[in-house]
Amino acid sequence: MPAYLIQHPAEQRREDILIQDAHLTLTFAGGWAVFTDSSGICLAIPSGQGAHIQRVDDQQDQEPAPQKG
Repeated sequence: MPAYLIQHPAEQRREDILIQDAHLTLTFAGGWAVFTDSSGICLAIPSGQGAHIQRVDDQQDQEPAPQKG
């Protein structure tokens, strides 16, 4: 399931956000990061806000590296 962690710069004093949904997509349009799901737009963040957006579900879907024995 797609999941994104959104972190705001410390000086903004905003909470980090984890957004996830089976139908979640991220697009960039007109200076905005736009998250949509099956119902339409669910979150939009302006690029000037300085938020860091990281997809976090990929790491959970991978198998662990083999251990040396």
